[in-house]
Amino acid sequence: MVKPVEFWFEFASTYSYLSAARVEAACAEAGVPLIWRAFLLGPVFGAQGMTDSPFNMFPVKGAYMWTDMDRCCSDLGLPFRKPSSFPRGSLLAARVAAAHADAPWVGSFVRAVYHANFADDRDIADDAVIAAVLTEIGQDAAAVVAAATAPDGKAALRSATEDALEHGLFGAPSFLVDGALFWGNDRMEQALAHARSA
Repeated sequence: MVKPVEFWFEFASTYSYLSAARVEAACAEAGVPLIWRAFLLGPVFGAQGMTDSPFNMFPVKGAYMWTDMDRCCSDLGLPFRKPSSFPRGSLLAARVAAAHADAPWVGSFVRAVYHANFADDRDIADDAVIAAVLTEIGQDAAAVVAAATAPDGKAALRSATEDALEHGLFGAPSFLVDGALFWGNDRMEQALAHARSA
């Protein structure tokens, strides 16, 4: 029986941009159900004793990551521009994605936010940018944001982040298949294969 793939992502995560760009099409091609799971890396990193992105804490690693992102995006045909600020806050975007995880447009929203951050260098920490992205994908921005910032909407993201910690996630992107964890953009295909064989 085919199992669903849970795609866990953070909008500030560079490598999540690569996975978000292709996971929906890859799941559809493999006949694997996809579950979008937005969460926040801050509390996850905090639980590991980190106060910043490891790419900022370890400059040599960070320098490699930006070079690698440039190469990976080129290989995938994805536009890429190093953000002028990193990591950017993504609270509202994450709340929208968590509160509307089952909406048919959530994939378009996720990809558009990543494109805004890592291709257009728009400040996704700015609520106005997120509202504009929603409008650009044909959604009623005011209604979507109102639902995402209502108590239930906020609770959805809080709960997802708590779930991430309980599942032992330590970074993004991550994929969960029937409790099995696959970490990193380069493990997406492995997660899909596991979903088909589970």
